Amino acid sequence: MKKSLIILLFLFTFIFASEPYTPKRGTAERAAIMDALRIEVKKYHNIDVLFVVRTLKLKDGWAWAITAPMSKDGANHYEDIVALLHKENNTWSVAELVCMEVETPGCIDDPNFLNGLQERFLDVPKEIVSFGGKQ
Repeated sequence: MKKSLIILLFLFTFIFASEPYTPKRGTAERAAIMDALRIEVKKYHNIDVLFVVRTLKLKDGWAWAITAPMSKDGANHYEDIVALLHKENNTWSVAELVCMEVETPGCIDDPNFLNGLQERFLDVPKEIVSFGGKQ
């Protein structure tokens, strides 16, 4: 009986561990993801930002984030930033900042965008990539 219970617990953990999830506000995992994105924004735009998270989905060491960045004092608001992040060796980093240009081939509104993303990052779980919802 004890052995059966252990097997059931293992299967239950495996099944639910493979589902996409959103880390709660204030968790170390969420902070690590936002910090990785913040570093990337600082590198490219030389601004310090806070993020309003519209969407954040994780699965299998990948994260999909849709954010509304703003200055730390809240006075300035910037264009949304969409990013794919990857966790390697317990460290999150930005795999790709998604091109948000309208009507530009290869960017987010291109009908082939998701296929291109899957080709560039073969292991990205398709179910984390979406373009809506606030989390």
